[in-house]
Amino acid sequence: MSGNIFGSRLKELRTEKGLSQRQLGEALGFCNQTISFWESGQREPDLKALCSIATFFDVSIDYLLGLKTY
Repeated sequence: MSGNIFGSRLKELRTEKGLSQRQLGEALGFCNQTISFWESGQREPDLKALCSIATFFDVSIDYLLGLKTY
């Protein structure tokens, strides 16, 4: 995921909902460190995690990956 568009979009969506990394992690079944790694671009989520994130925020995977605008 080039330029960490995913991480930027994840952080933007999370903060728009007023959630901490811990709260988002709990909602999705991940630890807050995993959310931090995703947002910073240190790691990337697998397909199952991407689906969960897209469903949680009601956005497309294409949007999360920077292939589409909101």
